[in-house]
Amino acid sequence: METPAVPAELKRALRTPSLVVFGLAYMAPLELLAIFGVISENSLGAAAGAYLLATFAMLLTASSYGKMARAYPVSGSAYTYARKAIGPKVGFLSGWAILLDYMFLPLVVWLIGANYLHEAVPALPLWACVGLFVVITSVLNILGVKVADRANLILMALLFLIIIFFVILSVGQIAGPEGNGFSLHPFYGEHTNFGAISAAAIAAYSFLGFDAVTTLTEETHEPQKRIPRAVMLVAALGGVIFVGLAFFAQLVHPDPFFDNPDTAAVDVVAQIGGPLFGAIFIAGVIIGEFASGLTCQWGATRLLYAMGRDNVLPRRFFGQIDKKWQTPVFNTVLTGAVGLIGIFMSVETSTSFINFGAFIGFAMVNLSVIFYWRQHRGEHLNPVSYLVVPALGALVAVFLMTQLDGTALLIGAIWLAVGVGILAKITRGFKVAPPEMAV
Repeated sequence: METPAVPAELKRALRTPSLVVFGLAYMAPLELLAIFGVISENSLGAAAGAYLLATFAMLLTASSYGKMARAYPVSGSAYTYARKAIGPKVGFLSGWAILLDYMFLPLVVWLIGANYLHEAVPALPLWACVGLFVVITSVLNILGVKVADRANLILMALLFLIIIFFVILSVGQIAGPEGNGFSLHPFYGEHTNFGAISAAAIAAYSFLGFDAVTTLTEETHEPQKRIPRAVMLVAALGGVIFVGLAFFAQLVHPDPFFDNPDTAAVDVVAQIGGPLFGAIFIAGVIIGEFASGLTCQWGATRLLYAMGRDNVLPRRFFGQIDKKWQTPVFNTVLTGAVGLIGIFMSVETSTSFINFGAFIGFAMVNLSVIFYWRQHRGEHLNPVSYLVVPALGALVAVFLMTQLDGTALLIGAIWLAVGVGILAKITRGFKVAPPEMAV
């Protein structure tokens, strides 16, 4: 009698440091400087203050992710948490919404990195730059979690060296004879009020990705302990980095306005380090985008795997793990193919809609905590951390979603409508529940 084949599973190879590096790489901390001009103008010179408020807001949601990861230690992130705590239909729509972010964020990251690479090496066509990012990243992710983890550690080490150099050069500029000296103006500005700081909601966009750590639950040792800790650490450390970079950049250039806010980082970098550091900075952005693309694709394939394993997406394709590499190869190839669409898109177009899914996911995870509290009231769960904190987190997520432009909201609404159609089909007109995961 033949022994039944054992399905391939994800390999548990990650610990807390790797999870934190994964989350920080996903957020691409150097990208803050790419949007610094916009935040500076919106906050009237209080970019650090805007990021401080954004950090507080994201920590609320990070707390909810941690609670759900402890309660449901399986892959799937917002999809799994809403499914288990609220219901399978809501879970599917939550997963479908955040899939918009997870599927297309690698494309955006690769496209930004390709643009910088093309600027550094004009002889290399933009389409070839996009292709290089997609192919190299996809191969590393197929080879396995350990290979991708090691590559990620090296890339992030180089990126943090550049951040350290930026801070050192900024301090030299600020304290020098032509500098403006140190002050707390980057936190409130000379012309800033609370309304101006809160209007800089775009600062919260820099945090997108801290939640992706939860998609690695089934590749983590002791996930119920390590995942909640890693989520909070990523959000907190990301906040420290963002606030610090914004603080120094605003002191270097206290005037909140720039001739072109989209290229403000170039002005700041040139002011503190000249052409040499400008070239190093461009290299740092390319490295940062590569590391971010590696982790973005990593997280997307795990969400697709969780939904495929549930049969809410075709299991024969999405729910398969390669026996040799122990990675979801089909999902990796698919996300890489989606990334190649970036050859025909602009950065502005590609970034117009991905945040919709992220904020929907944030709101649903916070609501999941509240529903979980309702289901487990007999366990005497703390009502502040299980009711007040997630309620505030959900309100913040909804507020941030309202700050998106009309195009993003329209595309997001269309995406959700398609999801409702798929849900109607797999539930036979909403009469039965979607397939349930065996945990």
